[in-house]
Amino acid sequence: MDVTLIPIGYGNAVVAERIIAVIAPDSSPVKRLREEAVANGKLIDATHGRRTRAVIIMDSDHVILSALQPETISQRFQGEPAPEPGLEPRVRTKK
Repeated sequence: MDVTLIPIGYGNAVVAERIIAVIAPDSSPVKRLREEAVANGKLIDATHGRRTRAVIIMDSDHVILSALQPETISQRFQGEPAPEPGLEPRVRTKK
């Protein structure tokens, strides 16, 4: 049985075949979904303390928080390379 893992940031990955949706965390329904997952013990925080930028809904009713943008996760799901935050070189500019 082949398993495809999708990197969701900071060394974390999820099984591609079990993902139902990747959504932005801003709306009220998503916030309620997150609260329900906390109450049911099904919330997985994979942000490493960073801001939540995507919420991944799994077929097991688990809700996974990621610091990557939904577009970035979608690109990885489709096999396109996408940079991981914090790995790009910082460019300092003088003010």
